[in-house]
Amino acid sequence: MTEKIALVTGASRGFGYAVALELAQAGWHVVALARTTGGLEELADAVDRVGGAVTLVPLDITDDAGLARMGRAIFDRWGRLDLMVHAAAHATPCAPVELAAVKDLDRAIAVNFRATQRLIAMCDPLLKAAPGARAVYVVDSHAGAPFFGAYGATKAAARTLVESWAAETAKIGPKVQIFQPAPMPTALRARFFPGEDRAGLSTPAAEAARLMASLG
Repeated sequence: MTEKIALVTGASRGFGYAVALELAQAGWHVVALARTTGGLEELADAVDRVGGAVTLVPLDITDDAGLARMGRAIFDRWGRLDLMVHAAAHATPCAPVELAAVKDLDRAIAVNFRATQRLIAMCDPLLKAAPGARAVYVVDSHAGAPFFGAYGATKAAARTLVESWAAETAKIGPKVQIFQPAPMPTALRARFFPGEDRAGLSTPAAEAARLMASLG
């Protein structure tokens, strides 16, 4: 059987980590992208324990040249991508819209919005090279919420990009889908809701399994 190849962004922790591990357990070769080298190394250890395969890419997703090198390496090694899961996001500090710091807004635009378009540009030809390939963009419910202006606006803008991509590829592939996990006790959520009682939250592993089930 031909090995299936998946790229997962934000793979060093939280939901991205759980998705990468779930895919590896299911026999996919996972290309795991994240800035945090230590988290990627922990993922590699976990993948080893389940007998899976992973290629680590310690890279800031805003590094255009780095994304291009990764895309070329994927093409040279496999010639395609069967799945892309874009879970990476930058959590800006909660603040009223008029008080959002310029550096926080610029970073949110760079990571949450601009990098999404660059990732699509890099992945689209690789996904088109694989019959039945899919792309998944991970969203949440904070767009338009008070004090979530910079984060919510950039995530909503990226979702609009992804929805346009989905419409453009509906007949020719890849299949593009939006996935919204239930609230999870991740580091990103902790930045927004410090001190929250996490007892009633779902787990990244449970939401990763739900995503896998949605892929069919």
